Amino acid sequence: MSYMDRPKGLDEHRFVGDKRTQVVYDLDNCTEVDEVDALVAAESFATFGPDSLAEARNRGYRPSKSSR
Repeated sequence: MSYMDRPKGLDEHRFVGDKRTQVVYDLDNCTEVDEVDALVAAESFATFGPDSLAEARNRGYRPSKSSR
């Protein structure tokens, strides 16, 4: 299991959502590095304010496998 460093530009955010799949990733505990890298490269991500899993769920996102 390998945890990721936060992608450039997202160093202030813990939870990042994939707009295409409505999945939210917890960057502090994420092991799905390839998925997050592809999400950032496609520029199809959302951040949340406040930066919390509860706020992501309020917006219809569900936790990724590694965030459960």
